[in-house]
Amino acid sequence: MNRRLFIQRSLVLTGALTLTFRNTFARSKRAATVTGKVTAGSKPLANVLISDGFSIVPTGKDGTYQLTPDAKAEFVFISIPSGYEFPHEQYLAKHYRRLSEGSSFDFNLVPLKKNDSKHTFIVWADPQVRNKKDVEKMMAQSVPDTQKTVAGLSGELLHGIGVGDLAWDNLELFADYNAAVKQIGIPFFQGLGNHDMDYRQGGDETSDRTFKKTYGPTYYSFNRGRAHYVMMDDVRYLGKEREYDGYITEEQLNWLAKDLQYVKKDDLLIICLHIPVYDQVKNNQDLYKLLRPFKNVHIMSGHTHYNANHIDGNIYEHNHGTVCGAWWTGPICEDGTPRGYGVYSVEGNQLKWYYKSMDSDKNNQLSLHIDEQKKLVANVYNWDPQWKVEYWLDGKYKGILKNELGMDPMAVKLYLGDKLPAGRTFPEPRNTDHIFAAQLDNGIKNVKVVATDRFGDKYEREMSV
Repeated sequence: MNRRLFIQRSLVLTGALTLTFRNTFARSKRAATVTGKVTAGSKPLANVLISDGFSIVPTGKDGTYQLTPDAKAEFVFISIPSGYEFPHEQYLAKHYRRLSEGSSFDFNLVPLKKNDSKHTFIVWADPQVRNKKDVEKMMAQSVPDTQKTVAGLSGELLHGIGVGDLAWDNLELFADYNAAVKQIGIPFFQGLGNHDMDYRQGGDETSDRTFKKTYGPTYYSFNRGRAHYVMMDDVRYLGKEREYDGYITEEQLNWLAKDLQYVKKDDLLIICLHIPVYDQVKNNQDLYKLLRPFKNVHIMSGHTHYNANHIDGNIYEHNHGTVCGAWWTGPICEDGTPRGYGVYSVEGNQLKWYYKSMDSDKNNQLSLHIDEQKKLVANVYNWDPQWKVEYWLDGKYKGILKNELGMDPMAVKLYLGDKLPAGRTFPEPRNTDHIFAAQLDNGIKNVKVVATDRFGDKYEREMSV
């Protein structure tokens, strides 16, 4: 061992010992038991759930609680009950306190001025800004578009959910995402994505330090009306830079089982996370087992940079097209879905939704293309098996348009090959199940396609051949 190597290893060892000492010292300073009170003004609130991410306790009749935090716990947080405003700081949800800050944590809630059984929320997936040019696009395009949607819902109770990849490895840009949320002007809850993690600092247990410092716990719950929302962390960092998988820790699943004991089986249950559960979370069956007893479950995910819907019994997963599209390279995602976000309306225990394409109104739910071989291709962005897609040729009804697996022609044009798109060449067109096609005969002059969603809303596109 040469002198330089010896010094380097000694410094690493010293740093590790210092870190261990600091962590041990911080835990030893922490109170063995935390207490507090939940109120609305001067009124105590009973049966409000308080958690450290491991155990859950309800407040008593006098609004007080007592909790013994787990050795690994970093926060105490409230599952905000229905009927109250969401606490926030500059519109970033603030439903938590850091255990390092004391031993007594009170939560004072503000009653809503209207019934929250009817409300709306917006899901932003993968804004994923990497540099200031990306930030400029987000602030110039995505934020004003979302502001316009919010303004159109004036008078309704609104909140937002970011399902991860708020930034793209450059975690200093969390500040720019926060500025975007502030301008949108509605309370936003944040979830952890694989690009929101600290690399080269250890394993999964240290990968969320900056995220937690900025946004608090990575899993928690809250309520509005008859909807129970759960934010989860399904990104497991594997300890090697940018290597991760989709996995939900046993600690989270144990906490979720306790949390769901307080939820009625016929209430609307909304699970929010980053990596899609149905095909990329290794222990998805463990999660599904907890969700099966509930009648109406919706999972909100991102990560893939395409739009897809997956139904498994009582569980409907919405895998969202992204705010950044194909990593800020063009107007569409890899499946041809425009850059955009989900808009969801809750009424009682029922959910209704649509995909909001950037820079267009709600009616933009499909695109039409005719290739050189006169093949009609319709891309119905937010399709699921309860949609109906019909077509007309020169005014004559031709029936149901055939569904097939295929690529969006515009995505092929913009992204196919190792030279496209300029600047970031890795996006490629992707096969999707929301393509519909028909071969046109010679002489056809006009095509019309009408897509009817599961709620009976019709969306029409027409073009000349």
